[in-house]
Amino acid sequence: MERQNQSRISIQVSLSGYSFAIEEGSRAWASGWMGAERLFTTPEFQKRYDEVEISLFTPKCTLVPEPFFSPSTARQILSEVSPLRQTDQVAYVSIPSFASVLVYSPSIDESLSRVIAQTVLRSDGTAAEVLPEMFFLLRDLPDCPDYNRIVCSFRDGYLYLVIAQGKSLLLANVYEAADFTTAEYFIFLALKKLQLNPEISTITLRTPVSDEEELSLYRYFKSVDKL
Repeated sequence: MERQNQSRISIQVSLSGYSFAIEEGSRAWASGWMGAERLFTTPEFQKRYDEVEISLFTPKCTLVPEPFFSPSTARQILSEVSPLRQTDQVAYVSIPSFASVLVYSPSIDESLSRVIAQTVLRSDGTAAEVLPEMFFLLRDLPDCPDYNRIVCSFRDGYLYLVIAQGKSLLLANVYEAADFTTAEYFIFLALKKLQLNPEISTITLRTPVSDEEELSLYRYFKSVDKL
Protein backbone atom coordinates (compact mmCIF):
# COMPACT_ATOMS: atom_id res chain seq x y z
CA MET A 1 0.00 0.00 0.00
CA GLU A 2 2.88 2.37 0.80
CA ARG A 3 4.36 1.88 -2.67
CA GLN A 4 0.98 2.58 -4.29
CA ASN A 5 0.90 6.03 -2.69
CA GLN A 6 4.41 7.03 -3.76
CA SER A 7 5.04 9.73 -6.34
CA ARG A 8 7.73 9.81 -9.01
CA ILE A 9 8.81 12.33 -11.65
CA SER A 10 11.18 11.67 -14.53
CA ILE A 11 12.52 14.75 -16.33
CA GLN A 12 14.45 14.85 -19.61
CA VAL A 13 16.44 17.99 -20.43
CA SER A 14 18.14 19.10 -23.64
CA LEU A 15 19.26 22.32 -25.29
CA SER A 16 15.78 22.74 -26.78
CA GLY A 17 13.79 22.35 -23.57
CA TYR A 18 12.45 19.62 -21.36
CA SER A 19 9.71 17.05 -20.84
CA PHE A 20 8.53 15.11 -17.82
CA ALA A 21 6.50 12.06 -16.84
CA ILE A 22 4.78 11.62 -13.50
CA GLU A 23 3.51 8.57 -11.62
CA GLU A 24 1.33 9.06 -8.58
CA GLY A 25 -0.19 5.89 -7.26
CA SER A 26 -2.16 4.34 -10.13
CA ARG A 27 -2.11 7.58 -12.17
CA ALA A 28 0.52 8.38 -14.79
CA TRP A 29 0.85 11.13 -17.38
CA ALA A 30 3.47 12.86 -19.53
CA SER A 31 3.91 16.47 -20.61
CA GLY A 32 5.32 16.27 -24.11
CA TRP A 33 8.23 18.54 -25.07
CA MET A 34 8.19 22.05 -23.60
CA GLY A 35 10.31 25.18 -24.06
CA ALA A 36 12.58 26.46 -21.31
CA GLU A 37 10.47 29.63 -20.99
CA ARG A 38 7.71 27.56 -19.31
CA LEU A 39 9.94 26.31 -16.51
CA PHE A 40 8.74 28.60 -13.74
CA THR A 41 5.08 28.29 -14.71
CA THR A 42 5.02 24.48 -14.69
CA PRO A 43 2.81 23.61 -11.69
CA GLU A 44 4.18 20.06 -11.49
CA PHE A 45 7.58 21.55 -10.59
CA GLN A 46 6.17 23.36 -7.54
CA LYS A 47 5.81 20.21 -5.42
CA ARG A 48 8.06 17.46 -4.09
CA TYR A 49 8.21 13.80 -5.08
CA ASP A 50 9.33 10.59 -3.42
CA GLU A 51 11.52 9.84 -6.44
CA VAL A 52 13.09 12.35 -8.84
CA GLU A 53 15.26 11.51 -11.82
CA ILE A 54 16.76 14.05 -14.22
CA SER A 55 18.24 13.04 -17.56
CA LEU A 56 20.49 15.30 -19.64
CA PHE A 57 20.86 14.71 -23.37
CA THR A 58 24.63 14.91 -23.68
CA PRO A 59 26.29 13.13 -26.61
CA LYS A 60 29.63 13.35 -24.79
CA CYS A 61 29.70 9.89 -23.23
CA THR A 62 31.38 6.52 -23.53
CA LEU A 63 31.03 3.16 -21.77
CA VAL A 64 34.15 1.54 -20.31
CA PRO A 65 34.44 -2.00 -18.83
CA GLU A 66 35.21 -1.79 -15.11
CA PRO A 67 38.64 -3.51 -15.34
CA PHE A 68 39.83 -0.85 -17.82
CA PHE A 69 38.55 2.20 -15.94
CA SER A 70 40.48 4.50 -13.64
CA PRO A 71 39.15 7.84 -12.38
CA SER A 72 42.50 9.44 -13.17
CA THR A 73 42.11 8.65 -16.87
CA ALA A 74 38.41 9.54 -17.24
CA ARG A 75 39.04 12.75 -19.20
CA GLN A 76 41.53 11.09 -21.51
CA ILE A 77 39.16 8.18 -22.18
CA LEU A 78 36.28 10.51 -23.04
CA SER A 79 38.43 12.83 -25.17
CA GLU A 80 39.32 9.88 -27.41
CA VAL A 81 35.70 9.51 -28.54
CA SER A 82 34.26 13.01 -28.07
CA PRO A 83 35.82 16.46 -28.57
CA LEU A 84 36.26 18.19 -25.20
CA ARG A 85 37.02 21.79 -24.36
CA GLN A 86 39.37 22.59 -21.51
CA THR A 87 36.45 23.96 -19.51
CA ASP A 88 34.26 20.85 -19.98
CA GLN A 89 33.51 18.94 -16.81
CA VAL A 90 33.99 15.17 -16.86
CA ALA A 91 32.12 12.80 -14.56
CA TYR A 92 31.37 9.09 -14.39
CA VAL A 93 28.72 6.74 -13.02
CA SER A 94 28.80 2.99 -12.47
CA ILE A 95 26.57 0.64 -14.50
CA PRO A 96 26.67 -2.53 -12.32
CA SER A 97 24.28 -4.53 -14.54
CA PHE A 98 26.89 -4.47 -17.31
CA ALA A 99 30.04 -4.32 -15.12
CA SER A 100 30.90 -1.00 -16.75
CA VAL A 101 31.43 2.67 -16.02
CA LEU A 102 29.76 5.41 -18.05
CA VAL A 103 32.11 8.38 -18.51
CA TYR A 104 30.40 11.60 -19.61
CA SER A 105 30.51 15.38 -19.73
CA PRO A 106 27.46 17.40 -18.66
CA SER A 107 28.93 20.49 -20.35
CA ILE A 108 26.67 21.17 -23.34
CA ASP A 109 26.21 24.93 -22.85
CA GLU A 110 22.96 24.77 -20.91
CA SER A 111 21.92 25.64 -17.37
CA LEU A 112 18.35 24.34 -17.46
CA SER A 113 19.22 20.96 -15.93
CA ARG A 114 20.88 22.60 -12.91
CA VAL A 115 17.93 24.94 -12.38
CA ILE A 116 15.49 22.02 -12.53
CA ALA A 117 17.63 19.98 -10.11
CA GLN A 118 17.49 22.87 -7.63
CA THR A 119 13.75 23.38 -8.16
CA VAL A 120 12.25 19.88 -8.25
CA LEU A 121 13.21 18.23 -4.96
CA ARG A 122 12.57 14.91 -3.27
CA SER A 123 10.14 14.66 -0.38
CA ASP A 124 13.03 14.86 2.07
CA GLY A 125 14.29 18.10 0.50
CA THR A 126 17.31 16.60 -1.27
CA ALA A 127 18.14 17.26 -4.92
CA ALA A 128 18.48 14.56 -7.56
CA GLU A 129 21.73 14.13 -9.46
CA VAL A 130 21.61 15.08 -13.14
CA LEU A 131 22.70 12.00 -15.12
CA PRO A 132 23.21 11.48 -18.86
CA GLU A 133 20.41 10.06 -21.01
CA MET A 134 22.67 7.12 -21.86
CA PHE A 135 22.62 6.09 -18.18
CA PHE A 136 18.84 5.68 -18.23
CA LEU A 137 18.88 3.76 -21.52
CA LEU A 138 21.33 1.29 -20.02
CA ARG A 139 19.39 1.16 -16.77
CA ASP A 140 16.11 0.37 -18.52
CA LEU A 141 17.58 -2.13 -21.00
CA PRO A 142 17.34 -5.22 -18.74
CA ASP A 143 13.62 -4.54 -18.19
CA CYS A 144 12.81 -5.11 -21.88
CA PRO A 145 10.98 -8.46 -22.13
CA ASP A 146 12.28 -9.57 -25.55
CA TYR A 147 15.51 -11.47 -26.13
CA ASN A 148 16.56 -8.75 -28.59
CA ARG A 149 16.54 -5.60 -26.50
CA ILE A 150 16.64 -2.22 -28.26
CA VAL A 151 16.18 1.09 -26.44
CA CYS A 152 16.72 4.52 -27.97
CA SER A 153 16.14 8.26 -27.61
CA PHE A 154 16.21 10.93 -30.29
CA ARG A 155 16.56 14.62 -29.54
CA ASP A 156 18.27 17.72 -30.93
CA GLY A 157 20.00 15.94 -33.78
CA TYR A 158 21.35 12.96 -31.83
CA LEU A 159 20.26 9.33 -31.62
CA TYR A 160 21.08 7.53 -28.36
CA LEU A 161 20.97 3.77 -28.95
CA VAL A 162 21.62 0.69 -26.81
CA ILE A 163 21.16 -2.91 -27.96
CA ALA A 164 21.48 -6.18 -26.07
CA GLN A 165 20.78 -9.81 -26.79
CA GLY A 166 19.74 -11.59 -23.64
CA LYS A 167 22.10 -10.37 -20.92
CA SER A 168 24.88 -9.48 -23.37
CA LEU A 169 25.28 -5.79 -24.19
CA LEU A 170 26.12 -5.46 -27.88
CA LEU A 171 26.08 -1.71 -28.47
CA ALA A 172 25.85 1.61 -26.62
CA ASN A 173 26.44 4.56 -28.90
CA VAL A 174 25.40 8.09 -29.87
CA TYR A 175 24.92 9.01 -33.54
CA GLU A 176 24.61 12.47 -35.03
CA ALA A 177 21.31 12.40 -36.94
CA ALA A 178 19.80 15.55 -38.40
CA ASP A 179 16.30 14.07 -38.64
CA PHE A 180 14.29 10.99 -37.70
CA THR A 181 14.87 9.34 -41.08
CA THR A 182 18.61 9.51 -40.49
CA ALA A 183 18.11 8.14 -36.97
CA GLU A 184 16.22 5.17 -38.44
CA TYR A 185 19.10 4.59 -40.85
CA PHE A 186 21.55 4.25 -37.95
CA ILE A 187 19.18 1.94 -36.07
CA PHE A 188 18.85 -0.43 -39.01
CA LEU A 189 22.56 -0.21 -39.81
CA ALA A 190 23.38 -1.25 -36.24
CA LEU A 191 20.90 -4.12 -36.35
CA LYS A 192 22.31 -5.31 -39.67
CA LYS A 193 25.88 -5.30 -38.35
CA LEU A 194 24.77 -7.21 -35.26
CA GLN A 195 22.69 -9.59 -37.41
CA LEU A 196 19.48 -8.91 -35.51
CA ASN A 197 16.11 -9.17 -37.24
CA PRO A 198 13.82 -6.19 -36.49
CA GLU A 199 10.77 -8.19 -37.57
CA ILE A 200 11.05 -10.32 -34.42
CA SER A 201 12.21 -7.45 -32.18
CA THR A 202 10.57 -4.72 -30.13
CA ILE A 203 12.07 -1.23 -30.10
CA THR A 204 11.56 0.86 -26.97
CA LEU A 205 11.57 4.66 -27.12
CA ARG A 206 12.39 7.01 -24.24
CA THR A 207 11.44 10.14 -26.18
CA PRO A 208 8.16 11.02 -27.90
CA VAL A 209 7.78 10.54 -31.65
CA SER A 210 5.07 11.68 -34.04
CA ASP A 211 2.35 9.30 -35.22
CA GLU A 212 4.02 9.21 -38.64
CA GLU A 213 7.40 8.31 -37.13
CA GLU A 214 5.84 5.61 -34.97
CA LEU A 215 4.06 4.08 -37.98
CA SER A 216 7.35 4.10 -39.85
CA LEU A 217 8.95 1.99 -37.10
CA TYR A 218 5.95 -0.36 -37.04
CA ARG A 219 6.63 -1.23 -40.68
CA TYR A 220 9.88 -2.89 -39.64
CA PHE A 221 9.59 -3.91 -35.98
CA LYS A 222 7.36 -6.46 -34.31
CA SER A 223 6.32 -3.82 -31.79
CA VAL A 224 7.08 -0.27 -30.65
CA ASP A 225 7.04 0.45 -26.91
CA LYS A 226 7.39 3.73 -25.02
CA LEU A 227 8.88 4.46 -21.61
